[in-house]
Amino acid sequence: MASGPDGFVSDPRYAAEFTRARELFLAHPGRWRVIYHYDGDGIASASSALRALARLGCPAQATPLLGVERERMVELLRTTAGPVLVVDTGASWLDLFARNPHPVVVLDHHRYPGVPHPPALPEHVAFVDPLDWGVDGMEEMCASTLTWLFTVFLDPVNWDNAPWGLSGAIADRQHVGGFRGLNARLTEEASKRSLIAQRPGLALFGRTIGEALARSIDPYFAGLSGQPEAVAQHVRGLGIEPDRSLSSLGPAELARLTEDLRAWLVAHRVLPEFVAVLDQPRWFVPALGMDAEELANLQNATGRVGTPGVGVALALGDAGALQRAREAEGTWRDGILAGLRRLEEGGLNSMSALQWFASPDTTLAGTQAGLAMNYLLDPDRPVVVFSEGAGPVKVSARGTLRLVARGLDLSAVCRIAAQTVGGEGGGHKVASGATIPPGTRDQFLSVADREIAGQFHAHAGGARA
Repeated sequence: MASGPDGFVSDPRYAAEFTRARELFLAHPGRWRVIYHYDGDGIASASSALRALARLGCPAQATPLLGVERERMVELLRTTAGPVLVVDTGASWLDLFARNPHPVVVLDHHRYPGVPHPPALPEHVAFVDPLDWGVDGMEEMCASTLTWLFTVFLDPVNWDNAPWGLSGAIADRQHVGGFRGLNARLTEEASKRSLIAQRPGLALFGRTIGEALARSIDPYFAGLSGQPEAVAQHVRGLGIEPDRSLSSLGPAELARLTEDLRAWLVAHRVLPEFVAVLDQPRWFVPALGMDAEELANLQNATGRVGTPGVGVALALGDAGALQRAREAEGTWRDGILAGLRRLEEGGLNSMSALQWFASPDTTLAGTQAGLAMNYLLDPDRPVVVFSEGAGPVKVSARGTLRLVARGLDLSAVCRIAAQTVGGEGGGHKVASGATIPPGTRDQFLSVADREIAGQFHAHAGGARA
């Protein structure tokens, strides 16, 4: 029988944090501002929160943040004369919320100074972070599953926020190798309630096999993705016409295609956990008539092309949002493919402990870095990407869980390197970011390279001891 969420975690801080947040939330039934990160996880988090607020009859204003923007947060708090809900960001700015005159609820899964012991906060601030109760916010719970769970604490009717919980977790790549920890518990609960259904299938999306392969970014097939003619020739070599749909393949043909694509990834040094993305179990959302990964792509794309509000509107039932999201997804996919093709053809720079590149695509750079790390680059060194615009330089850093097991902590690297050059940074051990002043890239890289080398060396020394 399906159960409530109260006993999901035994640590008493789990119930205490959610209770404090819920009480603060319900005590202020007026207009809320929801501040969220503009990526797929943040958009999905805002989607669940806004759906829950609507059910409570509370008007709300949703505002995205484009990165680590402390000054932007300061301005938003200054101009908001009412309660604020912050999702998928905020853990680094608890000092700001403590000084804010209005209530603030923060739902975040990122590391903060002093983790897992948050600072003492005034009564008008509630901070919920799975790191405080021994749940890994990098692998076992992201902001969207955290927000989904919070809305269930508000009212069990919000179990139907399952699509947005899953889509955000997939956008944050917590589905790789299958959901774990609280993500798995929530997925199991949603499945019991028939809100999602597990199905076999390939991680390929398109009207035809040729289109799906040529436009595939996750997995990215070096030598095939972004190259329709190469795809057509390769698929015909398997005895399959590229203009057929995936659903038209018989069992033997599908098995042949799957095995061939797995072998292709292995031949290009893709790690087993990312090879498995191709045909690991998939989750279908009956209420939306689409795969949860397709939903993740739609929401992630709207944020990355600069229209995160469309991703939120999709969750709120806006009649035209789906078509606008599909258009955004096409633009997003084209941009990522172009960036990965540039890397495949050259343009990567190497240092002793890291690899880096520059991307003109400010909002796509982090995704390009993550996918390149998984499918293209040297798996033994993390990658850093820089995007320069009119203001501060945006930095994204990506590694793998294998590198984290060797001692990598990109959250610390980005924080230390950014502070050295007058910027700020943070995030997760495996994926992090920063904003730094123009002209400080080389100094940032020098510090980051030294920090990463030191982390690997310290871990290796500890392992030998």
